[in-house]
Amino acid sequence: MTTMRSFVTVALVAASAVAAATSRICTLRPLGHGRDDTDQVEAAIARCGRFGKTIFKPGQYNITRKMTWDLVHSTVDLHGYLNFKPDVEYWLNPNNTYRVVFIQNQASWFVVTGHDFLIDAHNRGGINGNGQTWWSYYGNRSRSDGDGRPIALTLSHVNRGTVRNFRVESQPFWCNTVADSKNVVYDGMYCNATNQDPLYAGQNIVPNTDGICTYRSDKVTLLNWDITCGDDCLAIKGNSTNIHAKHLTCRGGNGIAVGSLGQYADQPDIVDNLVLEHVKMVRLDPKVQPNMKKGLYLKTWTGTVNGEPPTGGGGGGGYVSNVVAKDFHLDRLNLPVHVYQTNGGHSGDQPSKLQFSNMSFINWRGSVTANRLVDLECSAGAPCPNILFKNFDVSPPPGQAPSFVCMNVVNARGIPGPCNATGLP
Repeated sequence: MTTMRSFVTVALVAASAVAAATSRICTLRPLGHGRDDTDQVEAAIARCGRFGKTIFKPGQYNITRKMTWDLVHSTVDLHGYLNFKPDVEYWLNPNNTYRVVFIQNQASWFVVTGHDFLIDAHNRGGINGNGQTWWSYYGNRSRSDGDGRPIALTLSHVNRGTVRNFRVESQPFWCNTVADSKNVVYDGMYCNATNQDPLYAGQNIVPNTDGICTYRSDKVTLLNWDITCGDDCLAIKGNSTNIHAKHLTCRGGNGIAVGSLGQYADQPDIVDNLVLEHVKMVRLDPKVQPNMKKGLYLKTWTGTVNGEPPTGGGGGGGYVSNVVAKDFHLDRLNLPVHVYQTNGGHSGDQPSKLQFSNMSFINWRGSVTANRLVDLECSAGAPCPNILFKNFDVSPPPGQAPSFVCMNVVNARGIPGPCNATGLP
């Protein structure tokens, strides 16, 4: 934990130093009346994004094409919203987005790169993704990973960058991604994917609206997040190391995910030193969002290759180790803790080669909608050692006995009841 505190402190101090060292100042105001602001935004970042300060006055800045900010020793004060035009067919053209996030060929319309920068939206600005247009568009169409819906905010190849008090309204797809980066701090992030189309009331019409997906990144800190979504509140994907998340509120969706991992047979996935603390899982009105599935779930593909990414794969190795999940409060979840290693698999597949180990679940409280509280279904090819539960006080529905499942688990300690391979009490 000392290491975690030290790199958070270093990153925040670096952000303060950036604010004091800027020499050029650019100030923008929205052009208004539906006019395109992309040119003036890009011009300001080109002039003041390196060793300068860019100030966005309040209002909506209409952005009509993909955009990259290369920030070096600079500050951005974003008091308004970057309003990405709600033109589905335009953005679905792969020429109109970036493909800087390798995993599953994801699209990005706004990429921030560089080093030693601070983006501060002051809880007054951020991104308007106009997600409702996308969600209603896909209401009767098939969709899958890599289908072209853009990530709202992508940090790529960043070192010592801070994003503070940032709001994302109606992300069409993932709210955030940090990829191929290190020493990144998000302090204050709000993402809200809430369906307003009465045609889809009571349905999860907002899938894949993850709060963030981390990938190929080291030393990432997530502080003070408030996520409303229809999928993963956080998704810790391959080669994410030294990730620290604290003070999270997850409203609806699937919970916090580690994975899925092992999708690419020739690219091992590693997740090491993950700390999650002070987490609230809140079930929403089912007319708004019916899902509130899990607290923390960890998943891999099988050891057999089934198809190709972005929608198929498997056969990859690696490991997940040193995971601490503590101080969780659960509001009527389906299942608090789940490990499974058969994502995208079929009967008869080879077991996953990726191993989960050294995981601790400490100070969990709250309620669930079914009696199964822990489901650890580890791979026969890589059993899970050293699993610890401490002060795990989660209540099943009244009149139901709690159930715990342990398959291919070695040295599980502290599970508050018999743990067997069938889940029967």
